Amino acid sequence: MASALLFRTRAVPVDEVLSHWLIIANLLAGSLLGAWFGAGWATRLRSETLYKVIAALLAVIAAVLLLGHQVTGGAALVSGPAQLVAGVVAGFGIGIFAAVLGVAGGELLIPALVLLFGADIKLAGSLSLAVSLPTMLVGFARYSQDRSFSVLGRNRTFLLVMAAGSVVGSYIGGLLLGVVPGAVLLPILAAILAISAVKLWQHK
Repeated sequence: MASALLFRTRAVPVDEVLSHWLIIANLLAGSLLGAWFGAGWATRLRSETLYKVIAALLAVIAAVLLLGHQVTGGAALVSGPAQLVAGVVAGFGIGIFAAVLGVAGGELLIPALVLLFGADIKLAGSLSLAVSLPTMLVGFARYSQDRSFSVLGRNRTFLLVMAAGSVVGSYIGGLLLGVVPGAVLLPILAAILAISAVKLWQHK
């Protein structure tokens, strides 16, 4: 995530990301707490029902992105205090999602930024990384209390290979970001959400 945020700076400058620090703080207010609780629940709860709920949510978001929003960052769905509350609630849910499934949460963060705050799709990608990094660190800290990280030591080679691959991938993605128009990125995101929804629904 850190490397992806760095490599995206050619297309989305750091100053532009930092100028939206209130949005980042708004989502973090919920996502950090959600990640802490989510990591705790993940060590105790059965996930099958959760997978179904999240799959349905992803499918709905994919449909809304395709049918109800403009690529260039249209008007936010809500504003004022309602937007603040919606940001915290969305962040809390995304934090739980990220911690339980062990993902960064961009699948929900980017749509939340586009729909709730009217962010451009490319800016939303960078803002989601800025929120995801501290959110995942909180989730990791909670998991470490239950000795859930022992699996990392047993799979160290796989972990290093995947980490190296992700850095290379984020570099290539950062280069493509400046070339691929937003009009292409939004349908791609919607397709990823739809595929993720199907995979989660089928998860046993």
